[in-house]
Amino acid sequence: MNYTEHHYRSHDGLQLYYRSYGSGDEVVVCLPGLTRNCKDFEELAGHLSQHWRVISPDLRGRGQSERDPKPARYHPGTYVGDIWNLLDDLHIDRFAVIGTSLGGLMAMIMADQQAHRLHGIVMNDIGPELPPAAVSRILQYAGRAAAVDDWHTAAAQAKQSYALAYPDMPDAFWDRFVRMCYRSTATGQLEPDVDPAVAETLRKSRRTVRLLRCMRRLGLLHRVAGVHIDPWDSFRAVTMPCLLVRGALSDVLTAEIAQAMVNVNPRMELITVPSRGHAPLLTEPDALEAVLGFLPRVFSSERSAPRQ
Repeated sequence: MNYTEHHYRSHDGLQLYYRSYGSGDEVVVCLPGLTRNCKDFEELAGHLSQHWRVISPDLRGRGQSERDPKPARYHPGTYVGDIWNLLDDLHIDRFAVIGTSLGGLMAMIMADQQAHRLHGIVMNDIGPELPPAAVSRILQYAGRAAAVDDWHTAAAQAKQSYALAYPDMPDAFWDRFVRMCYRSTATGQLEPDVDPAVAETLRKSRRTVRLLRCMRRLGLLHRVAGVHIDPWDSFRAVTMPCLLVRGALSDVLTAEIAQAMVNVNPRMELITVPSRGHAPLLTEPDALEAVLGFLPRVFSSERSAPRQ
């Protein structure tokens, strides 16, 4: 896989990591899920970089980006601020976003904050509404996996957590999968490549989120740190072209939530990937075809638009 590795500084001094694939003026930014990292997009980037430049960052606390000494800063507003810093440092004014799970929520926030910079968005199995049962399921295992002694055990551990998303996959898949999201420790053991405080901070914040939503309903407060309290308010800012990818087995983006999103934005394209839960890899034939069909339309539309 041909990519170059880079670091940049966040506004609060952390050293953060990203990969760059391909070249050109048309840029696709790939944003990963809650506990994942840029390696999730390796195979997809191989396809995309034949046509566009691909930027794939590790969010703070994940992969090769530094962990935050103040875990309270692990929240979407901070992550989005980091991505704006990266894009400004690279002098990238216009781009498309592919966001998986948390990355899709970040894309909605970015659309709300600086819509004029986004060509379009691919939202991978995420919406502005999260079923409580699905959130509880994810938080049961996120950031809690114990260190193990070998890759075989790590693969079995990952399969236990993610089998609902990728049923009937062979052992070879899990062997590859675990190498994207685990790392070696100083003692030679293997553990998920994410700061455990990422998920723990989210668990602790659930009561605060409920309080903020109550204040939102009462009309007392609408934003915190530049981010809408109600994600539906952010989603309404997604007026640029958008492709919504849903796993047919997903409990995070249910069919009902996906339909509600299309009702709000009838121009949104929706594709459902069979035999996938949360979240599709985006390299499944149906998903890849949809993404590779969507992005050229987004960029060609921009090229053909009259200059003001």
